[in-house]
Parts: sequence; C-alpha cells; structure tokens
Amino acid sequence: MSVKSKVNNIFKVLKEKNPNPKTELEYSSVFTLLVAVVLSAQSTDKGVNSVTRKLFKEANTPQKMVELGEKKIKKLISKIGLFNTKSKNVFLLSKILIEKFSGEVPSDRDSLVKLPGVGRKTANVVLNTFFNKPYIAVDTHLFRLGNRIGIAKGKTTLEVENNYLKIIPKWAMKNAHHWLILHGRYICKARNPLCNECGISKFCEFSKEEKIYE
Repeated sequence: MSVKSKVNNIFKVLKEKNPNPKTELEYSSVFTLLVAVVLSAQSTDKGVNSVTRKLFKEANTPQKMVELGEKKIKKLISKIGLFNTKSKNVFLLSKILIEKFSGEVPSDRDSLVKLPGVGRKTANVVLNTFFNKPYIAVDTHLFRLGNRIGIAKGKTTLEVENNYLKIIPKWAMKNAHHWLILHGRYICKARNPLCNECGISKFCEFSKEEKIYE
C-alpha cells in the first residue's frame, strides 16, 4: 500500500468515527478563539474553558479586553499556568488589534505571529479552525502521531508539519488537525496507547518496544 493510500484510509476511518470534529476549546468569535488558544499553552482545554467562561462574560472583544485591563484579566485566569505572562499577552494583543487592525483578527499567518503570545502553532490553529485555511498545527499530539504512526516523521515540529502537508489529502485538510489531536488525546496516548481500541492500528508502525513520544 502506498503512503498516500495509507493516509487516505486513516482519515476515512477517523471521519467515519467523527464526521464533524471540533476543537474542545470554547469560543464564540475569532477573537475569543485566538485568546483561548493563547491561553491553552501548557494548559488543558478543560482548564482554559473554566477560566474563559468567566473572562469572556466580562470581555469578548479587543476593546472590552483592553477596558478590562491586565490586572483583572490576570485575576480571572489565575487558575491556569503561566497566567502572569498570558494576561500580559492577551492585554497587549488586544491593544495591537485595535491600533493596527481596526479591532479585527487578521487572517494571515505573518500578521498573527507578530502578536504577543502568538506563535506558528497558535496562528495555524486559528487559520484552520476559523478561516478554514489549509494549515496544520503540530502540538505534542500531532508530533507524536506523525512519528508513531509513521506518516509524518520528523525531529522538529516544523519538519513534522511540512511532512503532514505533503501527505494529507485535500478533502481531509479542513478537519485533519482536529481528527489527529482528538485521536492522540483519547486513543493514541503518549503512555499506554489504547491500541486495542484504535481503528487505524492496522496502518500504524508503532510497537510497544519503540520509543514513546511525549
């Protein structure tokens, strides 16, 4: 079986199991999605949702976030890790969106990565999830799956990202990130992957004697 056929079959299985995958982060606009993704660094989606429910009630636009102020933002997100840095970034990126982008979140990666707290991965999530652009955000789950399954091997996240882009079929590009992250989160875990419950195990190169990708 060719690599392209293998990958196509993998995504067919993932689609059959979950036809319309969604991010587990809660958001109501591109701005709230951006903020939620920025807050998700080294934090769980569940933890982020627990603080954004309160935060977004107070401020769900760049203007309202700036009016809220950094100190109040910090207080509202204090239950998640790195809240000092994250509160500063959320405040500053909101201010920049007002000053340079008329309060709108830009739809190109070059502009997004210039915002405080926004790296390539965060930008890719926003562009793919909200703007339906053909980007793939490589987090710990996608990095592990790419190497473990053997469809996008690499030593760096950028290498893995580029290899994913080469092999993901066009029809699957919109949902590929969510299919893979959910599979990695609940089935293909870093330790003790649930291979017996895995619908794509027959396409996987992994054996339990191999290196565990964190």
